[in-house]
Amino acid sequence: MTSPLLLDRNENLYGPSPKCFEILKNITLNELSIYSRDFQRGVKSRLSERLAKELGIPESQLLLSEGSEDMLKQAVHCYLGPGEKILCPDQSWWYYRTVASEVGGETITYRLRESERSFYYDVDELIGLYQKVSPRVVLIASPNNPTGNSFRDKDLERLTEAFRESIVILDEAYWGFTDETINRIAGLIGKYRNLLILRTFSKFYALAGARIGFAAAGSSLSRLTKFASRYLGYNRISEELALAALDSHQYYHEINRNMRNDREQWYAFFDKLAGWTCFRSDANFILVRYPIKVKKLLQKHLTQNSVVIKFLNEPEFIDCIRITLGTTDQNALVRSILASFVQSREYSQA
Repeated sequence: MTSPLLLDRNENLYGPSPKCFEILKNITLNELSIYSRDFQRGVKSRLSERLAKELGIPESQLLLSEGSEDMLKQAVHCYLGPGEKILCPDQSWWYYRTVASEVGGETITYRLRESERSFYYDVDELIGLYQKVSPRVVLIASPNNPTGNSFRDKDLERLTEAFRESIVILDEAYWGFTDETINRIAGLIGKYRNLLILRTFSKFYALAGARIGFAAAGSSLSRLTKFASRYLGYNRISEELALAALDSHQYYHEINRNMRNDREQWYAFFDKLAGWTCFRSDANFILVRYPIKVKKLLQKHLTQNSVVIKFLNEPEFIDCIRITLGTTDQNALVRSILASFVQSREYSQA
């Protein structure tokens, strides 16, 4: 039986750098049985030290976690109290809308706006809502899942100026598939002391199973830096994998290039189909609006061809699918399967 092609959870199907597999082949007793002693040098770990150096920030402001989900939880649990509000995007990852409830907080959502071929943040509306509800924490996703749009730095500047009384969390879990630069982080957290920027090795670096995340924290977030510290260190194997990934710039640069090219291929494919809309994305997935009347037929066709994509159920996306970008060959295969579907008699008669 053919294994299904899983394109529903935004994993990076290129896989991690070959250097990561070399790490796994050479694991020793130390990595498995001995705690890290990096704290004796005044740092959290080799990984936090390396990341801080690459980002150009103090190591004390670089935090490690088990994926960005873990750091998001830690930040909200650290700063949000019972009855306090968090402001987060409505058309986004479901966990954003529930994490506040874990500490008795209240979630207020704001809407992303839709243009002809993309979604965008309405900054004026967001600022107006902020002034009305006075949230303790504001969450922004860039790129946002499932819409794929990013939050521009010039808009972030307006927001952080207006939100100086709150903690601003910028979730950049899907960083890397368009913009590979890292030098902007130092400038942002240097200027905005209440800003926390989340990133992960799960998506771009294809290490989702290793659960490695990190954050850059503005200087006023010392409460979080203490809250998130781990005296006994972190997963030493995961750290070695992350360091190997950081040493593989050319490998991941090729993934970035392939993703850019393949997104353009997807846009061109869907732009030719009447009744279908492919929204522009900065991530490793695309959001596609399709004729809802063919939903069951499309699900059946994909199942018969061993392809799994995400059919969204939220009211605003009930007629949308999210397709994770696979490798170039996998993307071409799925396009051929979709082409055969729209050319079928069942489709034309639906």
